[in-house]
Amino acid sequence: MARYAIGDVQGCYAALEELLAKISFDRARDRLWFVGDLVNRGPQSLEVLRFVRSLGDGAVTVLGNHDLHLVAVEAGYATPHRSDTLNAILDAPDRAELLGWLRTRRLAYLEDGFLLVHAGLLPQWSADDVMRLAGEVEAVLASPEFGSFVSRMYGNYPDRWDESLAGADRLRAIVNAMTRLRFCNEQGIMELHEKGGRERTPQGFLLWSDIAARRTAGLTIICGHWSTLGFTQRPGLISLDSGCVWGGCLTAVRLEDRQAFQVSCAQQAAPALPISPPL
Repeated sequence: MARYAIGDVQGCYAALEELLAKISFDRARDRLWFVGDLVNRGPQSLEVLRFVRSLGDGAVTVLGNHDLHLVAVEAGYATPHRSDTLNAILDAPDRAELLGWLRTRRLAYLEDGFLLVHAGLLPQWSADDVMRLAGEVEAVLASPEFGSFVSRMYGNYPDRWDESLAGADRLRAIVNAMTRLRFCNEQGIMELHEKGGRERTPQGFLLWSDIAARRTAGLTIICGHWSTLGFTQRPGLISLDSGCVWGGCLTAVRLEDRQAFQVSCAQQAAPALPISPPL
């Protein structure tokens, strides 16, 4: 058995099929870990959702910001963006089943020293904190009352964690950190506007993964979300968004030996980063 962590697919099903062929994926033996953003911007979000759902326990996926956007749009709590490519899902006969499945995905997943999350983690959170806080959001999203939060999910504040936060503010801070974070400071204040790479780091902030004192530093964090940062693998970090939907690559890493695999993606939108040749 092998476990493969795979970067942001974002509806690029043809690239996913090519990548799985390249790694000789065996659904009876191997497991796939998706870093979230299964859907949106690419042309085949419906096919991606159906495929990942069909894998059952053979796949783990955490929720990304585009996945949560789909949940909010489908439930009538958000307006579709001009760049969204979600209509095929919204018009599908199995829409209810697919969205019900998506709402019950994890926000974070911990196994054998690997911690899977879409975007990032605040420095004051331990692994136990991450799983506890993710569980709070997961419970709300899986409940019949999920709309009470989804309708108030958007916004950049509170911009820092405080254990005394309650209600929608508490859940929004957790979601923002785990599905949107790129930069923060050592006190855990989140900067949620800048979307550039390391060279665009705002003054007074750091890449969240560069904060040496963060309490999850002893784990290997597997994440995505950040196409302008690109594929990054170093001790303690596997960052897998290599800009597939922007004409870059779709990346997988086999966790047992950290070998990386990539396939080129047909360009769907203006490139967001320099394109590297696939591995």
